[in-house]
Amino acid sequence: MVECFWQQGSSGRHGGTDSNENGGRVLGRVLHVVNGEHFAGAERVQDLLGGALPWFGYETGIACVKPGQFLEARKNRHVPVWECRMHCRLDLRPVRFLVRLIREHRYDLIHAHTPRALLVASAAAALARVPLVYHIHSPAAADTTSRLRNMVNALFERTSLATADHLIAVSRSLRERYLRLGFARDRITVVSNGVPCGTRFPIRPFSPGEPVVFGIAALFRPRKGLEILLRSTADLLAAGYRLRLRAVGQFETAEYERQIKTLATKLAINDAIDWTGFSSSIEGELAQIDCLVLPSLFGEGLPMVVLEAMACGRPVIATDVEGTPEAIHHGENGLLAKPNDSVSLALEMKRVVDGVVNLQPLAQRAAEDQRRRFSVCSMTRGVAEVYDRVLGITDATTSRDCRKMPCIVSACVPRDALETGNTLPIDGFMPTGELPV
Repeated sequence: MVECFWQQGSSGRHGGTDSNENGGRVLGRVLHVVNGEHFAGAERVQDLLGGALPWFGYETGIACVKPGQFLEARKNRHVPVWECRMHCRLDLRPVRFLVRLIREHRYDLIHAHTPRALLVASAAAALARVPLVYHIHSPAAADTTSRLRNMVNALFERTSLATADHLIAVSRSLRERYLRLGFARDRITVVSNGVPCGTRFPIRPFSPGEPVVFGIAALFRPRKGLEILLRSTADLLAAGYRLRLRAVGQFETAEYERQIKTLATKLAINDAIDWTGFSSSIEGELAQIDCLVLPSLFGEGLPMVVLEAMACGRPVIATDVEGTPEAIHHGENGLLAKPNDSVSLALEMKRVVDGVVNLQPLAQRAAEDQRRRFSVCSMTRGVAEVYDRVLGITDATTSRDCRKMPCIVSACVPRDALETGNTLPIDGFMPTGELPV
């Protein structure tokens, strides 16, 4: 038997006196509009917010305009989810459905997370006369390798944002990008992504002759730089270094999967790669590697997988793009290579294999940084304060002390490893009787 930890509270409108199941006043109800096709970084943010926002007085619901893997992989299953499929990029039929949802379920605010979702959310917000918040997870003008697609996405996003009440950028670099586009400074707030505090896996000592296991976890698409990682891996193997690559994730398209696996065959490194496919347990996958590598070419707002590796004490090699350097400081809590440069990436990987870099202090500082700057609580508090501002609430989360909030951890953290008293699992389900008191 299981019990849902994150309980959906009683319905209530902002400024009311209703209480949710977490003991706080219900300040408002928010409808999140998402794609839902995959369960990658942005979708994990949406899932975490759905579970944690009730602690800050905001009940949530989710509408998926491109329903897919999110429906099955999400953790917080108590959060109501509706499907309102957009059959093409310009399909506005879901607008009517969203307006009905807002009115019937008394949503006070609509929060869109992608350019596609924004198109229908902005129209629905205008018709239902509720405020609109837009979450910038990555730059629409630099999200794919297709220049035309980027231009179309950016155009639709820019047009739809004309009526947005506020924008949330996941990194300072994204905020600066949108300021350069002409958006007013007081309309954009930076709220860094956050992840649950994880189990800190010990650094495995490398034994002579035993391969070092590098891992990449992503929705595999061209901007993630997988080709660069394969070439770096091939160069190191050719130089006599013993290593393996564990690739966790699904491919965005079958054609791209064919291209990547053809390249791996051409480089003669198939025997050194484990293709695991999609996994809903990123922490379980991080436990099986020695070092995470994310060789992104561009378009990273603030990668969730980097923060998740930091939380688990796994060393990170990433590239110096967009918001990634806001989390990873080269030589202090991780390593940064030049983007689109297999030689630079191979050099950083070689430093790890050779033991030139002391990984233990890097991982320790990374875990401390995650807990201090990139927790679920800090992310949710920032989002809730944007809601407060948009809805005109002045006496709510701004007066709360985050130190009194629970430290959100993954439910797979062993119970005997939890801090006493103020530690709660974020995952949607856990055994009955295991709820902290």
